[in-house]
Amino acid sequence: MSERTRLTTVETVHEDRSWLFTFEDEYGEEDEAILVPCDDGVEAWINRCTHEAQRFDTGRGAAMRDGQIICPKHGSMFDTCSGYCDNGEAADTTLPAVDVAVTDGVVYLTDDDATFLHEGGTDEGDDDDGPTSTSHIGF
Repeated sequence: MSERTRLTTVETVHEDRSWLFTFEDEYGEEDEAILVPCDDGVEAWINRCTHEAQRFDTGRGAAMRDGQIICPKHGSMFDTCSGYCDNGEAADTTLPAVDVAVTDGVVYLTDDDATFLHEGGTDEGDDDDGPTSTSHIGF
């Protein structure tokens, strides 16, 4: 088992609705993950839609409704607890998980293939601040 790295608290994730962080994967590449509320705890998912790799959270929080993460490009909705999508362009896919654990209300990164780098997104520039196409979704 990998070392546990403290990320944030369950309370913060539930209040903010999502919490973005950057990690280094097993190949030395930077990637992003989001913590999202799930029942009384949290789950962590790679910060990309399975359809076209659209980022859910670009630094302003992920769009969410009724326990689902919403892709800002085509509107596919992923269950926050299972990562499964049953609609839209990403139907019948599941988000890749990042292993976390909760102890006494504190969320820890426990994924053997992920090394925490920092809170927030990658430092690749501002050209990825929103969807690459317009959407007809209204909230």
